[in-house]
Amino acid sequence: MIHRVSIENTAESFACAEDVHVLAAMEQARCHGIPVGCRNGGCGACKVRVAAGNFHTKKMNRAVISAAEEADGCVLACKLYPQGDITVKALGRVWGPGTVRKSASFSLDFTRPALSSQPDKET
Repeated sequence: MIHRVSIENTAESFACAEDVHVLAAMEQARCHGIPVGCRNGGCGACKVRVAAGNFHTKKMNRAVISAAEEADGCVLACKLYPQGDITVKALGRVWGPGTVRKSASFSLDFTRPALSSQPDKET
């Protein structure tokens, strides 16, 4: 069966089959509401809180999701399978549609003049 997944943070929604994890369905629908990392449950980038709906999960790494977090509805989207329409809230950094992403530590700014007035020469 196909279910509707809604992301609170970005108001995006997409279809997801019961046998496809939410992160894969989101990427296939070209949505950006849940951060993507390793896609296999090791990094925790896709951590979400399920706000509403029925679902099941596959085994999650306890270094990334504690038992207490899981009991509170926190899961990894790459291990989350809907069993009805669900609503999730991304818990990591969210890049919404049209968001400009800034470089983390460096810039390739080609608008500044070169420091040397001498042209580069190959020798």
